[in-house]
Amino acid sequence: MTEAHYIALLCASLFGGEAERTHTFDYPGGEAAIRVDCENDRRVVEVGLDKRSSLDSLQQVLFAAEITGKEPVVLLIDTDGIFGRFEWRIARAANIAGVSIIILPAELVDDPTG
Repeated sequence: MTEAHYIALLCASLFGGEAERTHTFDYPGGEAAIRVDCENDRRVVEVGLDKRSSLDSLQQVLFAAEITGKEPVVLLIDTDGIFGRFEWRIARAANIAGVSIIILPAELVDDPTG
């Protein structure tokens, strides 16, 4: 499954939120926008797979939290059953930043019956 599939499956069911919400913001050079993977009334959630591409999840969710005033959460999908280098780096950085992190085994989502 792709990250987009996990976002679609988990956002409403796990967080009671709305997927792919867009927020605009001003910066010294003009205006831009970000898209939040999942957002509910209290939290913004960045979803990532246990891959190198998810190393920016913490920065994305911290920035989204700053814009929205909501609590940041990182949700990592463990696709290989190993707490590897990317999970380690993201988890350590999230702990240092005080951001909640959830690591969910992919098989729970792929086949919830086991």
